[in-house]
Amino acid sequence: MKTTKYLGICMDNSSAHIIELGQETTATKVIDSKFTHEEREQSLSKGENRMHNKEQQFQAEYYKELGEIIKNYEEVILFGPTNAKVELMNILKEDQHFDKIKIDVKSVDKMTDNQQVAFVKDFFLKH
Repeated sequence: MKTTKYLGICMDNSSAHIIELGQETTATKVIDSKFTHEEREQSLSKGENRMHNKEQQFQAEYYKELGEIIKNYEEVILFGPTNAKVELMNILKEDQHFDKIKIDVKSVDKMTDNQQVAFVKDFFLKH
């Protein structure tokens, strides 16, 4: 019998903390958007329109990278203080690859790394 694979992603528009829950272990890693402050300044110097285009391009790559990770799980919680989690959820809803993955979205205040792990454990224990 296959065990259920749980994933929590605490995210904003610039970085995502990936929290994987296993039978007895928890693994975490961070994925950063490539649209850094330096990239923003460089793009802005070439015009505001170019900066927005560059930002959208990097956001699309960031969300695609997160989607590739999510494909490997059965249940996912997206949480964080910004609307990035909702933006990602809307993108995932449009892709049939995610139809069989249970994805929840929760708004939370900024959390420490330990609070994020505790939140994910608590969320999935209640299910």
